[in-house]
Amino acid sequence: MSVYAAVDLGASSGRVMTARIEGERIGLTEAHRFANRPVRVDGTLHWDILALYRGVLDGLREAGPVDSIGIDSWAVDYGLLDGAGRLIGNPVHYRDGRTDGIMERVVADLGADTLYQVGGLQFLPFNTVYQLLAEPDLGRAETLLMIPDLLTRWLTGSVGAEVTNASTTGLYDVRTGDWARGLAERLGLPAGLLPELRHPGAPAGTLLAEVAAETGLPDSTPITTVASHDTASAVAAVPASTERFAYISSGTWSLVGLELPEPVLTEESRLANFTNEGGLDGTVRYLRNVMGLWILQECMRTWGETDVAGLLDAAAQADPFQAVVDPDDPVFMPPGDMPARITTYCERTGQRPPRGQAQTVRCVLESLALAYRRTLRDAVRLSGRDVEVVHVVGGGARNALLCRMTANATGLPVVAGPVEAAALGNALVQARAQGVVSDIRALVRQSEQLVTYLPEGDDEPWARAQARLADC
Repeated sequence: MSVYAAVDLGASSGRVMTARIEGERIGLTEAHRFANRPVRVDGTLHWDILALYRGVLDGLREAGPVDSIGIDSWAVDYGLLDGAGRLIGNPVHYRDGRTDGIMERVVADLGADTLYQVGGLQFLPFNTVYQLLAEPDLGRAETLLMIPDLLTRWLTGSVGAEVTNASTTGLYDVRTGDWARGLAERLGLPAGLLPELRHPGAPAGTLLAEVAAETGLPDSTPITTVASHDTASAVAAVPASTERFAYISSGTWSLVGLELPEPVLTEESRLANFTNEGGLDGTVRYLRNVMGLWILQECMRTWGETDVAGLLDAAAQADPFQAVVDPDDPVFMPPGDMPARITTYCERTGQRPPRGQAQTVRCVLESLALAYRRTLRDAVRLSGRDVEVVHVVGGGARNALLCRMTANATGLPVVAGPVEAAALGNALVQARAQGVVSDIRALVRQSEQLVTYLPEGDDEPWARAQARLADC
């Protein structure tokens, strides 16, 4: 039996999962889970990176001896190191408002097409490149490390940049698979900030003596580079048996798209705001970000409600299509009173706002399903890749109502699971690097209980709702 520790950090919580591979099956257990609570200081929203690091150390101690450790997290955010390797300030949260107006200024200076032809990224105001241009401490920095790379540096002392996370920065050339140092120089960013790239499966060092003492693990325990963008790890664990699949990595964000061998850098793709991010083995995750379950999470926080199952049961009984919203409208980005924002959006667009919690939840889920429908149809049209099935992975795979709506809205079978896709992909890349696993997706299919939702009913109500939203 082989044992791996998968450190998987999400926007609201982190976890250290222990993966055991025996024969033709993999099993996951949770060694430790800890909160990820951002902190606002002097008007700036920060990640509490030291609390996260403490959670990682505690989790590794609970996991016990393992054959390898891998780390994945959300994308775009980073830490800056000075010349002595010390962290310059707490990393800033991507939802902070410091980048307001910067993306628009950069686009005006360099041109949207120039940026897209290099990075191939969806234009989002919190992309790393725009954060760096808002960075007051940039002049003191010598090295930029994305969040998993920063934690790897603290665990091992080694410095490097994993490619799937690097591909979300806007400073990575999706055509060449290397840093876009020329673009960095045009933006006035020191190219020396960008460390050597690492690929999933590459060794990233062994534990420092102080880390070994803190965790009780041998200092010979290796860190293996995994697909460190959590979505890249999740897509690696999609249990597809054909290349003609779409995926929805469903959590706080929904990442909706296709796995392709090459980027799509056409003008149509840029105008549709699709992103080309790195995937396992040189693949491209061609996708668009959809706001995701964040809206529902913020509704529940506003209501002080914790019974998501009860809310979903009530929403299933509510009248359909009373109101729909665009989840990607900027009004839904910041934390706050989401039910009030939904009401305001509906009033602004001439719709009757949902009444009560059940109708509000129904509105959110139908709106998400419509966004998935729109995004997947755009992805098929822009890439030329037909789709036979949609795989929903991540926490949203538990949401049976949303999965049913997604099948009905897209007209495609939806296969839900695995829920812990990012941790599975993380662990399986480690195992493959050690020669324990050859076909990652086959092992996931053999190990996970998957649920299939077939399309039901008429497409016409979804088409009408889509048309209504387009007119708003």
